[in-house]
Amino acid sequence: MDRSRADVLPLSAVLGRGRAEWRPGVAQADGRGPGQGLRWLGVPRPAVGAPRRPGAIGSRPRGILRAPMVDQIVEAWRTNHRINLRLIERISDAGMRCTLSTRGGRNVVRQFAHLHNVRVWHLNRRAKSLAKGARTFATYDEPDRRALVAAMSDSARRVEDLFRLASEGAPGVRTIKRGLIPYLAYFIAHESHHRGNILLTLKQCGHPVDSTTRYAIWDWDRI
Repeated sequence: MDRSRADVLPLSAVLGRGRAEWRPGVAQADGRGPGQGLRWLGVPRPAVGAPRRPGAIGSRPRGILRAPMVDQIVEAWRTNHRINLRLIERISDAGMRCTLSTRGGRNVVRQFAHLHNVRVWHLNRRAKSLAKGARTFATYDEPDRRALVAAMSDSARRVEDLFRLASEGAPGVRTIKRGLIPYLAYFIAHESHHRGNILLTLKQCGHPVDSTTRYAIWDWDRI
């Protein structure tokens, strides 16, 4: 094949030969008509064992996977939990009772209680042995700060155990179908969603957290 020009090829024709990119609206070479085509870029793959330049496609950034993958998963989860604890510590008593709902929706403290309850729900569904003895809050419970920290710390440890056991293929423990890392992402996405809701509620109600705390929750190397 002449690599000096940009040939339009179907995916099967270029796999294993080099890089390709999608070009919308280009007629495909296999006669299927206009649509999503692939344009050959003329950049062959490096030979097996050849050194890769920094930043090259497929190169590994320095320092990645210095610890076993499961340890990094657990550390990400612990960091997420520390952010929750930092917010619980810094939100005022009046702020904990704030809500933007006009129809009985969760206030701030009940949103934190909801995070704990969802963790326990997942434990009951995917690792029943780890859920034994875990307590949940009723829908309209407003636990005090000490009870909230104790409950969330307990469920965080149990979810951490779920991650470790799932990584070992332990019987009776499972994740979502897409795997362990997507499961971690699900948990953190859910809790981050509620943290954003909480911060907006506090701001709108006139009880914002201090700027140091707002910035600290994004400093994952230090928190």
